Amino acid sequence: MNAEVLIVGSGLVGSFTALYLARRGVKSLVLEKEHPGRHASGVNAGGLRKLNRHPAEIPLTVEAAGIWSNIHDLVDDDCGVKLAGQARVAENAADLERLEARAGLVRDLGYDHEQMIGRDALYAKIPALAPHCVGALWCDGDGYARPYHATTAVRRKAESLGVTYLSGVQVDALEREGESWIASTPRGEMRAPVVVNAAGAWGSRLAAVVGERIPLQPKAPSLMVTERLPHFIEPVVGAASRKLSFKQMHNGTVVIGGAHLARLDFDHMRTEIDYHNMAESARTVTTLFPQLANARIVRFWAGIEGFTPDQIPVIGPAIHAPGLFHAFGFSAHGFQLSPVVGRIVSELILDGRSGLPIEPFRADRFRTEEQGSG
Repeated sequence: MNAEVLIVGSGLVGSFTALYLARRGVKSLVLEKEHPGRHASGVNAGGLRKLNRHPAEIPLTVEAAGIWSNIHDLVDDDCGVKLAGQARVAENAADLERLEARAGLVRDLGYDHEQMIGRDALYAKIPALAPHCVGALWCDGDGYARPYHATTAVRRKAESLGVTYLSGVQVDALEREGESWIASTPRGEMRAPVVVNAAGAWGSRLAAVVGERIPLQPKAPSLMVTERLPHFIEPVVGAASRKLSFKQMHNGTVVIGGAHLARLDFDHMRTEIDYHNMAESARTVTTLFPQLANARIVRFWAGIEGFTPDQIPVIGPAIHAPGLFHAFGFSAHGFQLSPVVGRIVSELILDGRSGLPIEPFRADRFRTEEQGSG
């Protein structure tokens, strides 16, 4: 089977790349070893966040925020987007100092989306918060979407523009022959002049197939969700010195995360919830929202994601493999970035450049002197 572009991975990054290519007349073939949204894209917390980003990601996340705020225009679906703002709460003077330093860093970079707010403004926005908090770092326009809903909407829009998806198709080998890449799969050989590595936690394995050593650690961030509760909060809430991501969804359930990890058997693609971590997460929640002490947790889950050593993704052309482009390693915060990364990769393929700064995400930034330049 031949294609103009072969995309490995049908999560949000792969699907947005396919969508942006299709909008410019290029039809992709998207290969997925399981089914779209199986691991990271469909099972994360759906956070849409400019707040507290790595400095290198700030230009991308600001651009991505504009895309998400108009997502219906792009994919004919609102993806469950709700943008009520986000607070990173300070519980004491040390927290305030830490957050003020962060706000200063963002200002020095030329951005003003992270603003300090005092106690009165915080409780005006989040009256349900426990009374001991003293202020927060606030970001207008942050919020969340429904992950699996969004992943499905982007895929369907891409398909409507001529993109082909093949599920249950794993890439076993990838080699260059002349001007084409040949991907060996259980469904036969797939040929294309361009390949996009959007394989998520498996991205470094695909890179290794063509001889590129890019460090990536698979991990399983875990989440829990409560029963449906009466509506009591609009913004997303995090904390300055605790692991917390807290949001009430459209249906009243509360989704609780915060970088707590499940146990992972990567080779067998299995996760096992660590209930000690979940208990710690629950204690954090009840400290900040005591009224949830008797709320029932109805579900836990974990998604498999790839973490780079510096916690930012790999985006851009391969090191020594012409026609291969990487977009993986989002380290549990790729949901917000996914549309702009898809656009960037499409621009690199079709124009040879992107208008956004992607130098910090180069695939060769992890190379050591011992690896040499060959």
